[in-house]
Parts: sequence; C-alpha cells; structure tokens
Amino acid sequence: MNSYERYMAVVQGGSSDILPRVPILMAFAADYIGSNYGKFAADYRVLVEANLRCVKDFGFDQVSVISDPYRETQGFGGEIEFVEDGVPRLLAPPLQDTKELSSLKRPNPYESERMLDRVKAVEALAEAVKGEYSILGWVEGPAAEAADLRGVMNFLIDLMDDPEFCHSLMALCSEVGAEFAIAQLKAGADTIGIGDAIASQVSPETYAELIFPYEKRLVDHIHAAGGLVRLHICGDITHLLPKIKELGVDILDLDWMVDAAYAREVVGPAAVLVGNLDPVADVQYGRPEDIAVKLKQVYEAAGNPFLAGAGCEIPKGTPCENLKALCRPIRHV
Repeated sequence: MNSYERYMAVVQGGSSDILPRVPILMAFAADYIGSNYGKFAADYRVLVEANLRCVKDFGFDQVSVISDPYRETQGFGGEIEFVEDGVPRLLAPPLQDTKELSSLKRPNPYESERMLDRVKAVEALAEAVKGEYSILGWVEGPAAEAADLRGVMNFLIDLMDDPEFCHSLMALCSEVGAEFAIAQLKAGADTIGIGDAIASQVSPETYAELIFPYEKRLVDHIHAAGGLVRLHICGDITHLLPKIKELGVDILDLDWMVDAAYAREVVGPAAVLVGNLDPVADVQYGRPEDIAVKLKQVYEAAGNPFLAGAGCEIPKGTPCENLKALCRPIRHV
C-alpha cells in the first residue's frame, strides 16, 4: 500500500498494513530545509518544499498546508506582519473596536492574497504527490476565526454578553470557511482540517449553544463537497466530547491531555482518533525508544480506527531521530 491508500483505508473503516502517520509540521519543517517560519507562512513554495522533503525523509503519510491562523483574517482586512522565526502577527483585530460586520472586507479564496497562497500550495502538492500521499487542506473554525477578528478577550466576553452578535459573526466565519475549504478541495485536497482552538476554553453549554451549530454547518459543507474532515481543537476537550461526537467529523485530533480510552468510549467506534503524545515532553524531549512504546500504548487504549501522531505541532528543535521514532511503522491490528 502507498501512503494515500493506507490513509484512505483506515479513514474509511478498512484495514491497512501499518498505522498511517499524520504529524503536524510547521516550524520544524521550515527549519529542516534551512528556511524559517516567516518564509514558510508567507510563500507557498517554501511550505510545499518543506512538506515534500519531510514526508520523504521521515516516512509519514500526509502532507498539509497548515501554517498559521491568519489566512482568512487577512482576507477580512486584517494586517499581517511576518516574523522570521515566529508565527505571523495580526497587528490589530479588524473588529477590535466595532461589531459592524459591514466594516469587514469579503474574503475570496481566489483573490485574497493569503487565502490564494494556500490554494496554490494545495495545487502544487497535488501536482507532485496526489494519489501517493493524502493532502490536508486547512481552514479556521468559526470560533477561532471570530476570536481572530474580535480579539480573544473581546470574543470570550461576547459569548457571555452578546450571543446574538456571536451567532451573526460565526455564521459569516463558517460561510467563508466553507468557501475556502471547497477551493482547496477543488485544488486537490482530500481532507480539510478545521482548527478551532478557542473552543476548548468554553463550557459545554456555551459550546453546544453558540459554537457547535457553526462547526456543524462547516463540516456539512465540506462533506457535501466530497471532502473528509479532520477536527483539531488544541487543549483539553474532554468536557466537549459528547457534543463533538454529533459533528460527524471523520478524524478527531486529541491533544495530549485527553485520555484516548475515554475519548473512544464517548465518540464511539466509527470516529478515527489521532494519537496524542505530548509534542514537547514526549516527542521533543523524549527518547526515541520511549516514543515508540508510548505510541503503541495510546493505540492500544484508543483502538481502531486510529492514526499515529502527536497532540499538536511537532516543535522546532525536535531531534530528527525522535520524529523518525514517532513515524516508525506500527502494525495495524
């Protein structure tokens, strides 16, 4: 089996020779090719080169276009500053001092500079490896994008004080996210990642009432367009798992603080779980022999269907032998 066949077999509920490996690489990948995070985020050609080099050298099964949270935000009118060795900076949230949605620009995946750059990255990856490796597109979830547009503190206050505004804002973010996702699917992605990190910081009630409906709308649009969905919410989402189950995502990332056995119990036997070693304590600073053992333990706890990975991005500075240990083949049982 090649990597694409292996990945699709497991995601579709079948059997595979080994577990597909789907680590998230950004700063590590940029550094590995002698570049930097700023160039990786600013120029799709650097991102593509880094992904292609790493997937060949470390032996995993999916390339991706994830880089930073401000693709759509720039399309909405946010001004972005690129930092050589750091995540791009949003100089000021576009809705920091207003709730007038009409003040925002309307993002267009084929015209907004940073959204188009990501679409071009998908196209380049598809030209190079489509059918050989899975290609992961990426969009911001409705809550994450709303927090980018308003500022995190403003948005968290809005969730308590102005739910009607939150409904309007996240409806817009979900609509734009769907358009961006569909553009990436047309460019050659088979799966769309949804990053909605801020959701881990809210109560189950707030998530169910205000955030879930717009995540669900986004997931349904991606499915209707023929794509698979990988949901990535950084942090502890244990309290949200019963409602997340209802989203119907194909793949659910678990950060390291979520118990894999409990997650399986809650979300059921059909959801594909991504194994969740601590990216820092286990992968960056662990020993290669321990990484392989811990990953097998998580697999045993979670059961099938399962993809091998860490709880979040592999940090820059992780020893190459440690990433190789994370990607060491584990027999699919």
